[in-house]
Amino acid sequence: MAAVRAYLDYNASAPLLWQAREAVVAALDVAANPSSVHGEGRAARRLIEDARRQVAALAHAQPQHVVFTSGATEAATTLLTPQWRMGKAALSFSHLYVCTADHPCLRGGGRFPADQVTRIGVDRDGLLKLDELAAALAAHDKEQGLALVAVHAANNETGVVQSLEQIAAVVKAAGGVLVLDAVQAAGRVPLDMSKPCADYLILSAHKIGGPKGIGAIIAAADLMMPTPLVTGGGQEKGHRGGTENLVGIAGFGAAAFAALEGLQTIENIRELRDRFEATLLELVPDAVIFGRAAPRLANTIFFAIPGLKAETAQIAFDLAGVALSAGSACSSGKVGASHVLTAMGFDEFQGALRVSVGQATDTQDLELFRSALAGIASRRSGGNRAA
Repeated sequence: MAAVRAYLDYNASAPLLWQAREAVVAALDVAANPSSVHGEGRAARRLIEDARRQVAALAHAQPQHVVFTSGATEAATTLLTPQWRMGKAALSFSHLYVCTADHPCLRGGGRFPADQVTRIGVDRDGLLKLDELAAALAAHDKEQGLALVAVHAANNETGVVQSLEQIAAVVKAAGGVLVLDAVQAAGRVPLDMSKPCADYLILSAHKIGGPKGIGAIIAAADLMMPTPLVTGGGQEKGHRGGTENLVGIAGFGAAAFAALEGLQTIENIRELRDRFEATLLELVPDAVIFGRAAPRLANTIFFAIPGLKAETAQIAFDLAGVALSAGSACSSGKVGASHVLTAMGFDEFQGALRVSVGQATDTQDLELFRSALAGIASRRSGGNRAA
């Protein structure tokens, strides 16, 4: 392994921010249970509620509408269920509508039976087909129950940002409820729950520089909530049982505060991303960049090098000191085409490479990427000539 390395895999997991590290270390010294009523317990509770306010602020939401979970997958599985409650009354969703390019934790349907899940397609740019969604919701049988729609705000592979206001308008016009997977969008595009948009957001701490193993559901209001996935002692107002992960929550709060501030410098990230993209096209002019014509996260490039397997290129980059992904980290080790590329109609590509950068990425990382890519391009050209 190369001694000097460039980490270009922020969409898989961002490096732990120093602010989050300090918050985690401080929380480790708070031994009390946050549910205890003594002074030590109240101190632990204050840390959690401070973090709740910080996470809420990232989405311009109300702190009391934040529910902490063990991560985004648990948050998604909690929300994607036919059984909900409005106050004390039972409420039923009869069908779930997801996107073909969604992360597997949404695309799989959560707690819905397979025959109650419909997948809505995306176009060649990776944008949800609004007409297809509208038609599906128009055909929804409201007498059987409500319609639940769950889609990603920004795709974890391509970085394509969905037309959130238009999606919300279609769902609301049909009387449905909208869940947005904002895991990749948080800290990279503004999120504002105070405006008409999603009914629920899903967040994950480690995507924004917080610790792993902690996530959140953010609701626009607390009138309606799913039946809990994890039951127990009534923590999180009964929405998620189990003693709260004080250390993780404290780190999440600090990372959320930093991510909100980081939005002010997101154009610097975009400028650096564009330099990576220019380097790619300079050295590999026939590289295919997916979703380039659509709005994308400022930090993401998803590309394929014709004639070269993504896994082969990823190994070559790694040996040269560059850490990047061959698609979603959640799908690593699985042979076959990216379901995102298949959904977009790129069946001819068995995989692609993802560069995702962040606040700590610098010109040295760019030079390492250039050097590694130049070697790969040279060997590819030599192989083509030999053939």
